[in-house]
Amino acid sequence: MLFKLHIRPAQKTELETLHAISVQTFKETFEAENTKENMAVYLNNQLGQEQIGNELSNSNTSFYFAYCNDALVGYLKLNFEEAQKEVVLKGKAFEIERIYILKAYQGKGLGTQLFNNALKMGKEKGCQQMWLGVWEFNRKAITFYEKKGLKAFGSHVFQLGNDRQKDILMQLVF
Repeated sequence: MLFKLHIRPAQKTELETLHAISVQTFKETFEAENTKENMAVYLNNQLGQEQIGNELSNSNTSFYFAYCNDALVGYLKLNFEEAQKEVVLKGKAFEIERIYILKAYQGKGLGTQLFNNALKMGKEKGCQQMWLGVWEFNRKAITFYEKKGLKAFGSHVFQLGNDRQKDILMQLVF
């Protein structure tokens, strides 16, 4: 069965939906490997409704919902210019800060479709490169990005509660 993804921009009026999918996908991806306390701090501070609302209001940040049939199955967050989390590849690149597909829909090609759409959006804005950070222990995601042609070029700290984790920075030149 072919699964076709439909992607559309998230609107400011959809903050509750964006918050819910953000929390659900983050928990599905990282809850098993982290403490409840560190997860709670991160979910409250970085994925709280107020924080997501501020990000949604930034003109250099774009959120997109991903649907399969009529079901919301994931989302995407792109950062351009000063909205990027790191000053890397300045003026040439954009950042995929979040790209998530619900666990129940993984393995159906939807992540690839979402990723390809992100690249298309970056190219349409004149970018020549894309970068992202991925947790060093998220082997599944690292393998996915390597298959897409991304190469590691550095690392940064990802603060999850009181746990200083390491994200591998990966980039793709197009």
